[in-house]
Amino acid sequence: MFNNDDWLNQLQEDVVDPGREIVDPHHHLWPQPDMHYGVDHLLADIGSGHNVVETVFMECGAAYREDGPDYLKPVGETEFVASAAATLVARGASSRIAGIISHADLTGDHLDDVLDAHDTASRALFRGIRHAASHDPHPEALTIPGR
Repeated sequence: MFNNDDWLNQLQEDVVDPGREIVDPHHHLWPQPDMHYGVDHLLADIGSGHNVVETVFMECGAAYREDGPDYLKPVGETEFVASAAATLVARGASSRIAGIISHADLTGDHLDDVLDAHDTASRALFRGIRHAASHDPHPEALTIPGR
């Protein structure tokens, strides 16, 4: 697995107000070998002296299901993050993943089924849908291409 700790450790933020409760409204978890950011990385970041009490996972196209209908593949990411959230609780972390923003094709014929599947997979953490719209005339140049 790719070790990106050197990249992650390039910047350390000063803790300005350690008593202020913070909700991090946008983070990702990446299980990919070439761009890994997992529970241990998140714990290190939220435990760096800032008082991060909750986080919100924002969809990023990671851990999609490999099998089944295409419209349900994004539910794999929700399953993955719900499992990570349970890991944080099991480890007694002082912060928790309080919400999961997932992906669904909002134009698809199976939208109700996808929303229900996200809700079930999230273990009560599903909060909404993000349908990112990044664009580049050369999408192959993007690390995370838009849809």
